[in-house]
Amino acid sequence: MQHYEYTVIPAPGRAEKHKGAKTGADRYAATLADLINAKAAEGWEFQRAETLPAEERTGLTGKTTVYHNLLVFRRARDLEPAQEAGQPVTGHAAPANEDAPAGKKTILVEAPEGAAPKLRASRGD
Repeated sequence: MQHYEYTVIPAPGRAEKHKGAKTGADRYAATLADLINAKAAEGWEFQRAETLPAEERTGLTGKTTVYHNLLVFRRARDLEPAQEAGQPVTGHAAPANEDAPAGKKTILVEAPEGAAPKLRASRGD
């Protein structure tokens, strides 16, 4: 069974200027393509874009629901020799990545090829 690690990053909030891009949609598409190509150069494969709700505090006692646009990437994970021998592997948070921006986490999961992954998130304090 192939094992993958996933990383989720926020989608760009605004488009950057690009030569030849005249409309806002063109500029945003070029910005998004640059981001996806940069992750691909690091070995990440783009999976999908998601819009997910999150409850946030407003004021002292209020709460509101906001929606975040996220980009999901994955890459095949190299197995350690003991894991290749057939020992079960459980999902866990990847080791701390010093060059990762704050608030971004990579999660390791198990998923057969072509199947939807089952994410197991852990809280990293």
